[in-house]
Amino acid sequence: MDIIFLRELKIDTIVGIYEWERRMPQTVIFDLEMGTDIAKAAASDNIDDTLNYKAVAKRIIGFVGDSEFQLVETLAERVAELIQTEFGVAWLKLTLNKVGAVRGSRDVGIIIERGTRT
Repeated sequence: MDIIFLRELKIDTIVGIYEWERRMPQTVIFDLEMGTDIAKAAASDNIDDTLNYKAVAKRIIGFVGDSEFQLVETLAERVAELIQTEFGVAWLKLTLNKVGAVRGSRDVGIIIERGTRT
């Protein structure tokens, strides 16, 4: 399996359980690793034969920007489902960082892995 990745995809969204978190967007950062087979694309040199990371990023930006989840766990799960369903990704590893969520800590977040890595 080959991996196409996106690093530090920054998106502003409403996420959190506290009233102050619900009033204004916060920045979340995604790191994604998506398992795919790039052999056909490498042979054809055609974007239609690969997982288009720009299309994936654009879809995530739109989805997350319009969302208003309370938990980062829910947000991460929904983004993973979106990627797997809409882009046919069998395996992915998603890191979601909610910058500044805890005083004294630079980063807080979760890492989820979905699907089977072959």
